[in-house]
Amino acid sequence: MKTYLDMDNYPRREHFEYFAAMRSPYMGGTVEINVTDFLSALKAKGYPFFLSFLWCVSRAANSVPELRQRIEGGRIAEYGACRSSHTLALPDGTYCYCLLSDEPPLAEFIPYARAGQERARRERSLSDGEDPLEPYFISTTPWFSFTSLIQPVPEPADSNPRFTWGKYFERSGRVILPFASLCNHALVDGLHMGIFLERLSGLMRGV
Repeated sequence: MKTYLDMDNYPRREHFEYFAAMRSPYMGGTVEINVTDFLSALKAKGYPFFLSFLWCVSRAANSVPELRQRIEGGRIAEYGACRSSHTLALPDGTYCYCLLSDEPPLAEFIPYARAGQERARRERSLSDGEDPLEPYFISTTPWFSFTSLIQPVPEPADSNPRFTWGKYFERSGRVILPFASLCNHALVDGLHMGIFLERLSGLMRGV
């Protein structure tokens, strides 16, 4: 499931040590994603937006090694693949967590994810699984859009990437989705986030 990097030959070792020593070593931002064609493709296939976009986000993140890396006891562990842990609304206005793998192709992922959501609702779990270092933390604000977002983080800092998207809206004939990310800068640079966003766009075009 995971291996440990050779820190003596790790090219970002100085960067890692510099940012890992900070109280708040996070870097992130909010971008606008054009989901116009993506929504049209989903509608044609009868696929739900949230689960389809979640699959794309998870697959894109898993394609970037730096987003699969976690800090563990001063070392860097790299997972072969990470699951997503997303917030799932409950009838009483609270929420639970749902842990999903993006391994199935999208057509198979949707029924698998729906079954996982039903199980999570029954269990009402707030656990991120047996290995809390692994998941990507996913949340959404379907009630409103945003131009920036502040996310809660623990102290000491963790290294799980966080991805949040809000309510999409129409502007000049395009449908726009606000998308926020937050990662530990000891592991992830702007370059890696740029690669992630490019691959996310590619996965959306391929639906």
